[in-house]
Amino acid sequence: MEYRKIKDQDKDGDGGGDDIESSRGKAHAVSNVDIERTKWKRKSVVTLALTVLTSSQAILIVWSKRAGKYEYSVTTANFMVETLKCALSLAALTRIWRSEGVTEDNRLNTTLDEVIVFPIPAALYLVKNLLQYYIFAYVDAPGYQILKNLNIISTGVLYRIILKKKLSEIQWAAFILLCAGCTTAQLKSNSDHVLQTPFQGWVMAIVMALLSGFAGVYTEVSFLSTQFAL
Repeated sequence: MEYRKIKDQDKDGDGGGDDIESSRGKAHAVSNVDIERTKWKRKSVVTLALTVLTSSQAILIVWSKRAGKYEYSVTTANFMVETLKCALSLAALTRIWRSEGVTEDNRLNTTLDEVIVFPIPAALYLVKNLLQYYIFAYVDAPGYQILKNLNIISTGVLYRIILKKKLSEIQWAAFILLCAGCTTAQLKSNSDHVLQTPFQGWVMAIVMALLSGFAGVYTEVSFLSTQFAL
């Protein structure tokens, strides 16, 4: 009788252990769901913010013109934009330091070999960002947003040429359709001119696309060829 009682107690104990493990498993599953939901919300907010900022850039630049001219220095405006980006980045980093502390993953650490790589893409982006103010002498805000898609085409082609990355047939088809869409959107049927955007606007758009694409590819090559402590 005592042996049977002890055996029953062992079974009860095992059942209790199973219940505990089951509860832990459920709690872990719920925690994973919460984490994934938080990541999804964060990605959604970032995507929405990028969409709003990117689409509103051209509109705000056009609105800032008075009688077809800018009443401020575009160089100073570009400098202030980059300064604001730097300030926001430092604010975000400071918040991380306060919550997580300074670790090997988030500390500011660089070398001269890393620093000397970035003036080239920085200069390319500088010229590209300055050109986006002057291109509005030839195109309107919607036209600029359409021509801005040329950045995708130039980046893809330069990736293929410089990094020797093979593009799938679907990607090539997407580039062709995107290029055709940019051209078709600029067609003008009720005028002697075939395209809405004049030749100077197309040249500036293509130059901006090449500058942006080459800067991105150059940065990618630098990361692949150098071990950065990021």
